Formats: sequence, C-alpha cells, structure tokens
Amino acid sequence: MVSMSYAPAGGADAPAGEDPAGTRAARRGVPGTPPPRAEAVPGVGQIAGLRPRADVELLDALDRHTRRTVAAWLLERPSTATRQACLQTLAGFLRWLQATEPHVGLLAATGAHLDAYCEQARIGALTVGVRNPGRALSGATVARKHRALSSFYWFAWSIGAIRQGDGGSAPAGEPQPLAITRDERRLLRLGASRLAADGRVAEAVAVALIEATGASVATLAGLTSEDLHAVGHGSNNPLVLVTMRDDRGDVVTFPVPTWVHPWLKALSSTRAAGDLLIKQGDGQPVSAGWLTAALRDAGSAGGIPASRAKLLHPRKLRAGTATAPA
Repeated sequence: MVSMSYAPAGGADAPAGEDPAGTRAARRGVPGTPPPRAEAVPGVGQIAGLRPRADVELLDALDRHTRRTVAAWLLERPSTATRQACLQTLAGFLRWLQATEPHVGLLAATGAHLDAYCEQARIGALTVGVRNPGRALSGATVARKHRALSSFYWFAWSIGAIRQGDGGSAPAGEPQPLAITRDERRLLRLGASRLAADGRVAEAVAVALIEATGASVATLAGLTSEDLHAVGHGSNNPLVLVTMRDDRGDVVTFPVPTWVHPWLKALSSTRAAGDLLIKQGDGQPVSAGWLTAALRDAGSAGGIPASRAKLLHPRKLRAGTATAPA
C-alpha cells in the first residue's frame, strides 16, 4: 500500500497566509470548506506599505485581470511583512519568466516553470529576479519561494482567475458552459465534504480536484498515488502537491487545498504503487458520466438549488466562474 505523510494544516511550514485547518470555515459553521477570498482591488499600488517601488510598478504594469488577481492575493496575506515578502518573490519570478519566456504571461505559467525557477535559484543559475545574480540560495530560502509561488497559483485557480485549458470546443448539441458563481463553488465544496462523510471518498476527491484545478476527466482518470507529493516531510504541515498533464501534454503542479488532505490520505492508503487514485465503485477508471453524477450529488448535498445542480458537468465547471476578477 502507498501511504503519504499527511498532517493537520496550520504548522510552521504552511504556505504563507493560508488558513490553518479551515479554522475560519469552522468559525463560520461550514466544515470542510476553505476561507472566502478577498475582493480584488484595482492594483498593487493601492496596497499600503509595499516596496520597492520597482516591484510594485512591475506588477501594476500587468494586464488588468492579472494585476487584480495579484492584488487580491497580496491582500489575503496576514501581515504587511508577509505581503512584502510575497511581493518580492512574485516580482522576482515574473522578471525571470519575462526574460526566459517573454511570450508566457504570469497566469499562463505552469508548474514546470515554477520548478525550473526554483532549481535555478538553488544552483545559483539565476541572473535576473534576485538580489545577487549567480549566487546559490539556501534550501530553506528556495522552499519559501516555492511555497509562496504555489500559494499564489492555488489562490488564482481557486477564484477562477485561471483554469486548465479546455482542449477543444463542446460537442455539438451540448449546452453552453455553466457560469458557476462563487457561492455555488462554496456549496459544491461543502457538498464534497458531505459525500466524504457518507463514505464516498473517491467522489469527494474527484469533485474537490476538478473544482480546485479544472482538470479534465481524462486527467483525473489517469492520476495515481505517485502523482501526490508531500513537500516538507516531518513538518507539522507538509504542502501536498498533485502533478498532472495539461491539454498540451505539459506537466503542471497544483497545491492541494488543506481541507482535502484527509480524504487523499484515506484514499491513497488503499492504493498500491502505480494504481489509479480515483476509481468508480466497480473499480473502473473515472468516466464523464460518473464524475457528472458526483458533481450533481455534491451540488445537491451542499445546497445548490436542484435546477442549478442538475446542470453541473465537468466540462461546464472547467469553464470558470462568473465572479473571477475582471
């Protein structure tokens, strides 16, 4: 059996600004759901206390959608000092990205870009985006950068600012994508927690991952326990990552929301190495019909009105959210 090292969220190695073990959700009386996201502001320059000015101006020069996503993420950091550190990390990564792949926007970067940047930082190969070009950074510093950048991309995906490519148009005759609202996403996450409480852990994990990452049915069907990676073994709160292939075949990495960790631990503990992570009740790989039923059951369990829940579909959910920053 494969068993990953999971632990309750909220330890010293938790991504900066993330909610420890859903404590804010618990205070709201909504178990198993992450905290609400900050509303976007016009730009980074409107957030007090950030410097140097060059970093602020670099991020404010991005397109309006990206700029507001960055500002919303920074506002959710718990202190000015944390915002400052996150600003510098993101600005450094953006300078490197613009120098190495100028055609790739900040929200179009993949886990492969993040990994390449951190590896170059570790071996001292960075010539832009760092205070001392050519100087290797310590493992602890590189890990902090990785956690901060992972936190940014998880935030952006969780609010619908970026979604995995759809990989083609909808089949003829299929209704147009459903514009799912932020409140409906919250209810869908709540419904997933209720499926897990009823013992339907595979369905809960599938719903949580497609909601958090926008993964295709084929991508979810191909996941194995070996695609889960706990960063920070031995810490109170390892960051759990899932690696997938996007529609172009590139490997992308996503942080798994902390509230999903217990379900993944339970599911992966029953899988042999290389075995499919998510299976249907009959042991077959995930299908579109099975995932559609899981989404609709989770929507209904979470309180989405029946007229809306019955419209939930993997392809439609991946289209994004009506309340993403504009």
